Amino acid sequence: MLNSLSGRFLVLTTVFVMLAEVLIFVPSISRFRLDYLSERLERAQIASLALLADDMLETELEAELLENAGVYNVVLRRDEIRQLMLSSPIPQAIAGTYDLRMANAFTLIGDAFQQLASPENRIIRVIGAPVRDAGLLIEITIETAPLRMAMIDYGVRILLLSAVISIFTALLLFAAVRVFLVRPIKGVVGYMQRYAAAPEDARGIIQPNAGVIELREAEEALLQLQTELTHALRQRERLAQLGGAVAKISHDLRNILTSAQLFTDRIEMSEDPLVRRLAPKLVNSITRAVSLCEGTLAFGRAEEPAPTFAHVPLCELVNDIVESESLAATDTEVSIVNAVPKGLMLRGDAEQLFRVVMNLVRNARQAIVSTGQSGQVTISARDEDDAWWITVQDTGPGLPKKAQDNLFTPFQGGTRKGGSGLGLAIAAELIRGHGGVVALGETGPAGTIFEIRLPKGDGAI
Repeated sequence: MLNSLSGRFLVLTTVFVMLAEVLIFVPSISRFRLDYLSERLERAQIASLALLADDMLETELEAELLENAGVYNVVLRRDEIRQLMLSSPIPQAIAGTYDLRMANAFTLIGDAFQQLASPENRIIRVIGAPVRDAGLLIEITIETAPLRMAMIDYGVRILLLSAVISIFTALLLFAAVRVFLVRPIKGVVGYMQRYAAAPEDARGIIQPNAGVIELREAEEALLQLQTELTHALRQRERLAQLGGAVAKISHDLRNILTSAQLFTDRIEMSEDPLVRRLAPKLVNSITRAVSLCEGTLAFGRAEEPAPTFAHVPLCELVNDIVESESLAATDTEVSIVNAVPKGLMLRGDAEQLFRVVMNLVRNARQAIVSTGQSGQVTISARDEDDAWWITVQDTGPGLPKKAQDNLFTPFQGGTRKGGSGLGLAIAAELIRGHGGVVALGETGPAGTIFEIRLPKGDGAI
C-alpha cells in the first residue's frame, strides 16, 4: 500500500498534520502555563481580599485559603507598601522567580519547556499584576510539581487530539485521492494496456472525460498519440503490402529489361546508320531501368546486420577506397587524395565503414565527372575527445536545392541522372548503427563537404 499513490498520500498527510500540530503545541503549552500561573495569582488575590475584609482570620481559615489557592505565601503591594497578606511554612528554598509582567512570547516558551524538562519539585516565586488594578503587584510562592503534571496532562490530550485529527484528515484525503486521482489514472493505464494488446481495435482508443484539468490534458494527449500511432500502423501495413507488390513488379520488370538488353546488344551490330545512332541511347535507357529495378529490390531486401566493432586502421581502409575508385576513374582527370593521418585508429565495423566512405567518394567523383572538368576528392579525418570525424570533400558543382531537401530520403535524394538516391540513405542507416551521424557540412559552387561523426562513448580507444 505504501507504494501506491493513495497510500503515500495517507502517510504524508498524517505526518504533515502531526507536524503542524506540533508547531501549534509549542505556543499552546506555553499559553497553558501562563494561564495556570495567572489563575493561581487570581486565587491568591481573592484570598488576600478576604483577609483585608477581616484582619482577624483564624489560623485554620488562613491555611484553608492558601490551600484552595494552591500557594504558600501571598504578597500584595498596594500604595507602594509591600505587605505579606497570607503565609505558611515553605518546605525548601525558593529556586527561581518569574515575573509575568515582563515576559515575552519567547521567554514564556523557554520557561515552559524548561519546566517540562525539570522533573524535581521546586519552590518558585511568581509575580504578576493584580486583577482589576487592585494594587501594584501580587506575588505568590508555589510548587512546580502540580504545574508540571498539569502541563503534561494538557500536552497528552493535545497530542491525542492531534493524532485523531491527522488520521481523520488523512482518511478523507485518502478517499478523495482514490476518487479524483487514482481511479482516473487507473482508467488511463487501462486504456494504454488494452491499446498495447490490440492496437488495431478501436475500442482501445481513450475517450477523454476527466473533470480534472491535468488528467484531461493527459487523456487528450494519449488520444492524440493513439490516433497518430493507429494511423501510422495502418499506413505501415499498406506500405508493406505496396512494397511487396513493387518488389514483385520490379523483379519481373528486371527480367523483361534484361532480355531487352540482350536484344539491344544485337541491334548495336546493325549497319543501319539510324539504328547505330539511336541504339546507344536505347541501351543506356534500358541499363538505367535495370539498375533502378536492382536498386529497388536491394533496398527492399536490405536488413543490415548490427555492426561488429573492432579497431579499424582508417588510413589503410581509405587507401583501399582510393585504389578502387582510381581504377574506375582511369578516363577522367579526378584525383582522390587520402589525407587521413597515419596510425589513426577508430572503433567500428570495417566493412560497413568501407561501404559508407566508398559511397561518399563515388558520389563526389561522379559529381565532378558530370561537369566535364578536372577536380579532386579529399578524404580526411581527425580525432577529438568525444568522437572521430571523417570528412569527404570535393571540388564539384555542389548539390541542387531538391537534393539537399531530400538528401537521405530513399528514391528522392539522387543527384545523378539515372540514380536511385539509395546510397546516402543506406550510408546514413549504417552510421546510425554506430551511434553516429552523416551530415552535409556545406555545399556550393566551390564544392561539397560531407562529415561523418562516430562517437567514442564507452568504447573509446
